Amino acid sequence: MNDELTQRPAPTNPECQDAGVDVALFVKALGGFFAIMNPFVSLPMFLTLTSGDDLRRQRATAVRVALYSLIMAVVIMLSGTAILSFFGISVNHFRVAGGLVLGMIGLGMLNGGSDAHDGTPHEKARMRAKAAHPSAGIDLERTPGSASDRTSDAVGDVSFYPLTFPMLLGPGTITALIVFTGQAKDVPGVTAIVAALLIVLAILFVVLWFAPAIGNRMSQTLRGIMTRLMGMIIAAIAVAMVIDGLQALIPALR
Repeated sequence: MNDELTQRPAPTNPECQDAGVDVALFVKALGGFFAIMNPFVSLPMFLTLTSGDDLRRQRATAVRVALYSLIMAVVIMLSGTAILSFFGISVNHFRVAGGLVLGMIGLGMLNGGSDAHDGTPHEKARMRAKAAHPSAGIDLERTPGSASDRTSDAVGDVSFYPLTFPMLLGPGTITALIVFTGQAKDVPGVTAIVAALLIVLAILFVVLWFAPAIGNRMSQTLRGIMTRLMGMIIAAIAVAMVIDGLQALIPALR
């Protein structure tokens, strides 16, 4: 009798399983989010755009960047799949297209691109102008008839554009958020995505909060090595996305 009780497998509790975390998805999402949103790679631009600010204003900008990034990420996670459905696009279609986008981003970083979201030529010109004259945004950025541009640039706030968008939450991050959220089919999966996102945003906040001290200790060589390493990780994630999407769309490829 005792032997039977010893050999009998312990019953599983579905509620306990639901309360857990999908470890595989967590690791994949954590690596993807960190590689794309890598705050260390974006650090030089943050320091350049806030070079005219004292420490208090730099840290206030860091708080706003982290907050804007969290809000944008949550909105994308909640509405991304619904938007795709509205246009008749499945997650697998988006996975293939998003994988191609991430692949180009990763290759760009491997070839020496400054970050995961270099932007269009117009965006690059605007960012260079802001970096050269961080306190003179209203004259550089004013667009005739655009009251919102004049209001935002008058205070010289760069926390949303270009720091949050498109540098941290550009096409690559948006793609990763939608694809990973589409892979989260249950509570452990959603928990894994949210936990990975919060960890990366916490690292982002800490790095930007101590940006001046960290920037003084990071050489250009180290930043270049980190950029290329993150580019390789992004490229690998992109390949996996494309393969998974194609196998789901074309079962014969499995």
